[in-house]
Amino acid sequence: LLGKMLECGMLERDRQTLKRRSASLLKHLMVDEMLLMLLQAEDILTGNMAESIMAEPTSQKRSWHLLQILPKRGPGAFSCFCAALRETNQQFLSDMLTQCPERDGVERHMKVDGNVNIRCHSMEFSLDADSPIKSPVLPCSADFYHSHCQKAYSMTSSPRGLALVISNVTFDPSVTTELDTRKGGEVDNEVLRKVFTELDYLVSLHVDLTAEAMKSCIESFSRRPDHRAVDSCVVCLLSHGVEGAVYGTDGQLLQLDWVFKAFDNAHCPLLQNKPKMFFIQACRGDEMDVGVEQIDGPIRTGSPSCEQRDAGRERQNESHPGQGGHDGRRIKLPQRSDMICGFASLKGTAAMRNTKKGSWFIQDLDMALRLHARDTHLADILMQVKSFFGFFLFFTAIFISSV
Repeated sequence: LLGKMLECGMLERDRQTLKRRSASLLKHLMVDEMLLMLLQAEDILTGNMAESIMAEPTSQKRSWHLLQILPKRGPGAFSCFCAALRETNQQFLSDMLTQCPERDGVERHMKVDGNVNIRCHSMEFSLDADSPIKSPVLPCSADFYHSHCQKAYSMTSSPRGLALVISNVTFDPSVTTELDTRKGGEVDNEVLRKVFTELDYLVSLHVDLTAEAMKSCIESFSRRPDHRAVDSCVVCLLSHGVEGAVYGTDGQLLQLDWVFKAFDNAHCPLLQNKPKMFFIQACRGDEMDVGVEQIDGPIRTGSPSCEQRDAGRERQNESHPGQGGHDGRRIKLPQRSDMICGFASLKGTAAMRNTKKGSWFIQDLDMALRLHARDTHLADILMQVKSFFGFFLFFTAIFISSV
């Protein structure tokens, strides 16, 4: 009886709204574990349904699968879906579904946060500068891809690659008193998870790890057999730091040189000849410019609410790895190749972070990827990001968003 009720229970008005907005939902909807957990908590989805949705290989297919199920899940499915959208920072999609003129026969203009007009029937969303909603990631055109694919890395696998995000926000006060909570760091986590999911990466997020746990996590990730079937890899490390290292929550340092080594051609053969992208949000020293809002570090400055410092001192350790490769007639590879690393700050300087909006580097990286991933080499994208400094070991271009 319950199954029958759920099968036919959605109101026709709600069913038609989902149908009319399906194209936009397929384009913009972010279906992830959090969204599905919220729907499961309201008994809109079963565990098996959530698993089958997450098993879909692309973000768009996950969205399509969910939209096929929702109309059959009872009269409360529509309102629960809209509530889940709001909980996962997809307010604009909830507004699109609940406040559009087709639902009451009247075309109207709405206010979002008291600032910005949205005209539903045109599907145009103009949001205020403080809104977390970003431009969707768009694929490159077929013409652009075919005219550049011979000069670029292959980025056609689905998923496009695996992405690892390790973010340390809260540090253990019993072992270190110099490393304050990185307020705003949780915003960065969500930003990175969303943008790389939209770019069709399988994202693994780990929060508040000791240095040893970070090392173990990275080792496990670098050895995943899934790397064989994908075209690229992303690693994001967010923490307090010094030149050449980042802190674990226990105040111990993880050397970045070790991180890069874990993904080189000798230690991670499944990623040979594939682009490996690293993004490091951490300080590399104590120096700072005058007039900044916030820095990412352990010693508080004069501001009581939003200024912090994230710096320590560590002897610079520059190692020069030997050459890797195979003997005989095989072509030898350098031990480290096909890597790019974007740092949030220059050598010797502090990284900037806003306690409400997240770090400057991650904010700018997110927007630059969303606007330019479809037709711009990653090295050129990073040059548009404020406070960026990186080393480049790519031999061909990366266009992250492909057809």
